[in-house]
Amino acid sequence: MPTPRISRRVGAIAESATLAIDAKAKALKAAGKDVIGFGAGEPDFPTPRHVVEAAAAACREPRFHRYTPTAGLPELRSAVAAKTARDSGYQVEAAQVLVTNGGKQAIFEGLATLLDPGDEVLLPAPYWVTYPEAISLAGGVPVLVPTGVAAGFRATVEQLEAARTPRTRALLFVSPSNPTGAVYPRAEVEAIGRWAAEHGLWVVCDEIYEHLVYGDNRFHSMPVLVPELADRCVVVNGVAKTYAMTGWRVGWMIAPPEVVRAAANLQSHSTSNVCNVAQAAALAAVAGDLACTAEMRAAFDRRRRRIHELLAAIPGVECAEPQGAFYAFPSLAGVLGRELRGHVPASTLELAEVILDEAGVAIVPGEAFGAPGYARLSYALGDEDLVEGVGRIAELLAEVKVSSR
Repeated sequence: MPTPRISRRVGAIAESATLAIDAKAKALKAAGKDVIGFGAGEPDFPTPRHVVEAAAAACREPRFHRYTPTAGLPELRSAVAAKTARDSGYQVEAAQVLVTNGGKQAIFEGLATLLDPGDEVLLPAPYWVTYPEAISLAGGVPVLVPTGVAAGFRATVEQLEAARTPRTRALLFVSPSNPTGAVYPRAEVEAIGRWAAEHGLWVVCDEIYEHLVYGDNRFHSMPVLVPELADRCVVVNGVAKTYAMTGWRVGWMIAPPEVVRAAANLQSHSTSNVCNVAQAAALAAVAGDLACTAEMRAAFDRRRRRIHELLAAIPGVECAEPQGAFYAFPSLAGVLGRELRGHVPASTLELAEVILDEAGVAIVPGEAFGAPGYARLSYALGDEDLVEGVGRIAELLAEVKVSSR
């Protein structure tokens, strides 16, 4: 029997569905196809001018042409600590900050630092596509905690307690949520934090969408509401969503100093320091005000209400109004199993292929998020494309006779 060419560990990794859909949409566009993409979760706004200018200036500084400390530029670590206190009220020291290549690396390194083989991590579903892969690569076991639209896609303390075992090491908590747009109210964040502290669990809090909340909803940082949890909490954040800097790849983790030191050791043997030019740009971003973020949030809020209105009007489609981030997460279960232009899609995975091929619209199927029957549509795209894209979906799905089910 031939020796496998790929290790079992890496071979078991699923391709990122969001990036795969985005890549396919872009490839079709490059080939001259008229495609509208709702796949990638990135703002359609340019990076603010003062941030770009800071990067250009950094290119001319010889000190940035060399290695810098693995944990990040000292001035950026200090600025992140100050920004965190300003934006969420969480008071931390620069020594508690590790600058990473995007929020993804912070999640990977945080979990790798905390988990031993077989440790369980509670993961509310629907979840972002990377979470279970990061847990598994760290040797952990993702334990899914299903949520539904009736509960606002929010896990309860009772559900988490029912899933807890002697092997439970951590909870992965995200609010506002990717992919559902759910935002946990203050009382629920506090209750979950106190439950985790009571049982000595670690909590990895992904706060990347902290500034993208709408209406009466508010963001709350768990270690602020539950100070006794801070010593067992890893907060992940970055500049990607707040400052339209997805391609710059600068994120960070905030954790107890010994966790940061251990994670920095890991990073020193993988990527070393984050690109210095990108760090200089991130410094300009976090040290500045949030005026550009407010402008983006206003646009996202308008698009959020519009996409919810359009999706909810499609027969067979149900859609809760998003509360945060920039995603709609409609149920398409009502149109599955019916003939559609020669296809009978039995899953949203199959339906997404039909929608892309027949309507030229890219969406991400719910299977990627542990939620069959649903789909994620990012509304971080232009208003005209949003209306046109959902209109194409509506026109296509109108061919399905939902009422005869």
